[in-house]
Amino acid sequence: MSLRISNIDIAPDALKIMLDMEKYTKKSSINQTTRELIKIRASQINGCANCINMHTSDARKLGETEQRIYCLNAWEECDFYSPEEKVALELTEHITLIPTKRVPDDLHNRVREHYDEKQYVDLILIINQINSWNRLSIALGQTPTKI
Repeated sequence: MSLRISNIDIAPDALKIMLDMEKYTKKSSINQTTRELIKIRASQINGCANCINMHTSDARKLGETEQRIYCLNAWEECDFYSPEEKVALELTEHITLIPTKRVPDDLHNRVREHYDEKQYVDLILIINQINSWNRLSIALGQTPTKI
């Protein structure tokens, strides 16, 4: 697939809003590595190769291991993700697949055992942000370049 439309050229004001939200989420108290794991996992679910490529690279730059990146599809079975990361990944899956999974009270309560109210909202914003980027990337035909 080739780039269909350049959102940078066609809708620069909208892109600025997306980038401003990105700046906000980067300033949150959510751990940088957790943010990248969330972005990778949502991108895997959505099948966004461009975002998977970008965020696995970003995670590596933060010192993330290949093992943890490769096992994200099966995070529930792995003991090398922290309880905080696991609940954030579960929330990511539920929000990304919200038509079928929703966010049940028991998940909300488990997330709140590790994250305060502000962090809970920030997690939701991070998850929504990457889902928005995934949808833009896929719909516009953005694909990763070979390195």
